[in-house]
Amino acid sequence: MIGANVDWLIVGLGNPGREHAETRHNVGFMVTDALAERWGLGRPRERYRGRIAEGRVRGEPGAPAGPRVALLWPQTYMNEAGRSVGPARGALHVPLERVLVVHDEIDIPFGEVRSRLGGGLAGHNGLKSLKRELGSAEFARVRVGVDRPASSDPEIVSSYVLGRFREDPADVRELIERAADRVQEIVLGAEPV
Repeated sequence: MIGANVDWLIVGLGNPGREHAETRHNVGFMVTDALAERWGLGRPRERYRGRIAEGRVRGEPGAPAGPRVALLWPQTYMNEAGRSVGPARGALHVPLERVLVVHDEIDIPFGEVRSRLGGGLAGHNGLKSLKRELGSAEFARVRVGVDRPASSDPEIVSSYVLGRFREDPADVRELIERAADRVQEIVLGAEPV
């Protein structure tokens, strides 16, 4: 039932619309899609200015049911993601340290996945919006390396992150699965953030 308390709010950052699908900036949506399928959460509902699906984490076959999670795909566009996440967190009564955000990271080489609790925002507008609406940057993050272009020109960087992956599709799928594995390890308590 949407609206009940959950143990974790997992937020995939991205931009809505077909034109943004499969872009580097939407890797958070892609990981969240993979988690929803992996955990059998079913079709998301429209709520909190986003799409949300709830259920229990499924670990290894035969293992007891895992924590209760809500997956959120904000539909506000990246720069306003906090306007979706803030109300969802409040309604679901999730402590800040149990908000786990999955996002693209240009300062990490393609293929690497890193996690941390809090930290800087590295100019990421989605993270800036979350800090503004949540009142703190001390939420958990899974940072998915998408690499950076050769230039630091803001327009070139923007075009790069808003562009589709040029890497081999099998390598992109592997990156998505590794990031989904990392989220699952954190949520199940197998690994610290």
